[in-house]
Amino acid sequence: MKAELLARLQAARAAKRQVALLTRLSDGAQRLWPDEDAPAPLAEAARGALAADEAANLTLDGEAWFIHPHNPPLRLIVVGAAHITQALAPMTAPLGFALIVIDPRRAFATEERFPGVTLIDDWPDEAMARLAPDARSAVVTLTHDPKLDDPALDIALKSEAFYIGALGSRRTHAKRVARLAELGHGEAALARIHAPVGLDIEAVTAPEIALSIMAELVAARRGAALGAVRAPRVAA
Repeated sequence: MKAELLARLQAARAAKRQVALLTRLSDGAQRLWPDEDAPAPLAEAARGALAADEAANLTLDGEAWFIHPHNPPLRLIVVGAAHITQALAPMTAPLGFALIVIDPRRAFATEERFPGVTLIDDWPDEAMARLAPDARSAVVTLTHDPKLDDPALDIALKSEAFYIGALGSRRTHAKRVARLAELGHGEAALARIHAPVGLDIEAVTAPEIALSIMAELVAARRGAALGAVRAPRVAA
């Protein structure tokens, strides 16, 4: 790889931009997409590799190409160092997510309870503003406390987060929606919130609810249809 191309690749990764490295196998010629133009079939293959997070091969006009996607890391930002969050922690890394837990209640957000997890003890609005959720981020609120959950959801709804979920019953969520509407969020934005959070597997225990959340995250990331799936009934 030429030094100039490597520098541009590193800059894209530092800026957390999606790029695909396209290599023509016959002579080693390389380019970055979408920073540089590519024939439509090659661009489409690069787009697919980025979406799937998997390398791909393509033969175009008799030439073999190798497509290496470079995506920003997947992040799961959770507000609330709850029992469900503890159950989530060991599930995230194997599924490719870096877990970040926000909770100003330092008695809950401890390294003893969350070994190896990034913990932020600032108020959610401050922490979320710094984290700036992007299209590779999921945001889940689990505190049941509007003072903590609502500011995080407010910022998440203004972001490109691919998934937003909130714990609570439908009655609780109706009140939440009313509060967020007062902050200026319209119906389309509010419909982005998955609440009650998680797929409907009749989850009851913290590990079961954590499993339902991760299942819904994977489904959302992979583009599965979620509209017809009823979320679990979680007590208010």
